[in-house]
Amino acid sequence: MQPGRRGGAVGHDGAAPTRAHLLDLAFLLGVLAKGIDGLIELVAGAILLWVSPGQLATAAQRVTAHELGEDPHDLIANLLVHGVAHLDSSTTAFIAAYLLVHGVVKLGIVAALMLGSLRVYPWAIAALAGFLLFQVYELFVHPGVGLALLTALDALIVWLIWREWRRGRTLRDALARTRAWATRRRAG
Repeated sequence: MQPGRRGGAVGHDGAAPTRAHLLDLAFLLGVLAKGIDGLIELVAGAILLWVSPGQLATAAQRVTAHELGEDPHDLIANLLVHGVAHLDSSTTAFIAAYLLVHGVVKLGIVAALMLGSLRVYPWAIAALAGFLLFQVYELFVHPGVGLALLTALDALIVWLIWREWRRGRTLRDALARTRAWATRRRAG
């Protein structure tokens, strides 16, 4: 073992994961999750541009019919059916635009982080912090456990990106360190 930058130990012998290994892995998984989330938002936003509120209501009823037949009080199925029942074309257009912008920005952030330039990190932090502030506002206006968990996870991802930027390490560096650690663990 050799001393880390902050006095801790950085394992090089394939031993149990250190805090640094776990944070690197969390950073990689968080960026991957943001990429997947951005892709889902982009696809959902595009679909909402082409599907009418009536078609959404019909699709929600079809998707949930079996579940509501078995359990008429199913929370998720009822939320879906009642949520789309109150949509109009302007609300659907707003949601589509919101999802498209979020999706494009998140995919752009992930792509930029993958390119490896540290200059991108402050922009990524600012964009994600802006989304985070909006989520905190929504949390106060419409409190919910799901949104609270999502907001906490997003705050963790912003902190992890800031941590890597502050240390002058790119996504590629974190990936290389994680691969090296995993390879040593398998060999040891």
